[in-house]
Amino acid sequence: MPLSALTRKRGLASHPLAKLAWALGLALLLGQAPAAQAQVNVGIGIQLPGVDIGINMPSYPRMMAVPGYPVYYAPGANSNYFFYEGQYWVYQNDDWYESVWYDGPWRRVDRDVVPVFVLRVPVRYYRQPPPYFRGWRADAPPRWGDHWGPDWAQQRRGWDQWNHRTPPRATPLPVYQRPYSGERYPRAAEQQENIRSRHERAPQPSVTRPVDMPRSQPGEPTRRGNAQPERQVRPEAATRPPQAHTPAAERGRDRDRDDKGGAQNRGRDKDDEKGGRGK
Repeated sequence: MPLSALTRKRGLASHPLAKLAWALGLALLLGQAPAAQAQVNVGIGIQLPGVDIGINMPSYPRMMAVPGYPVYYAPGANSNYFFYEGQYWVYQNDDWYESVWYDGPWRRVDRDVVPVFVLRVPVRYYRQPPPYFRGWRADAPPRWGDHWGPDWAQQRRGWDQWNHRTPPRATPLPVYQRPYSGERYPRAAEQQENIRSRHERAPQPSVTRPVDMPRSQPGEPTRRGNAQPERQVRPEAATRPPQAHTPAAERGRDRDRDDKGGAQNRGRDKDDEKGGRGK
């Protein structure tokens, strides 16, 4: 007989013990619901973040750009490991996984929504290519349409067609994650988001632009800042030997002596001229 019917029959609905029994029963019912939900989550855990895909990156990997693609790959990784548009991508067991941090947690992504430029990465950049990649061109994307069937090829029609001459630019790598490895690596999504937010709020180093200086005309010496223009010296003036310096007083005495001497000589000449006439 249900507990509510029993209490009404016996007139115990208002008894304190009955109220306690009601509270305990309700708590048990509420406690069983999360447990049942947790069992369901375990069954479909591949759809949730934090999937263990068997990849362990002990430190920030060395990433290199795929030539002609806005995608990076990890040449030293033991997996098909890529980076595109702020997310890391891994192709493992015919499934794609993505993470915003280099070592997870990973989330499975349906092949119908994987970015086209990730799908376009040539075969040679898959460090662990699956067996069905054999025979495919190394410089071309995997033949996903042949592998995943015509339905997928129809839904993702045009994924392998783009302008190879003008590919979009690759986004910068999140190198702010490099200091975090080992025990410092943030496993919780909230920790990862906090670190990313702090990095974005941090002041970026300012770029000092050179000040445009007035251009000098041909043959004119270049001026820097507020410096005065240098006086040009003619070559002949620069190579002329220095002359002896004569004080002005000495030059005056020399002129007096020259004048007196000249006057005396002129007087003698006149006397001689008179004497000659007397003779």
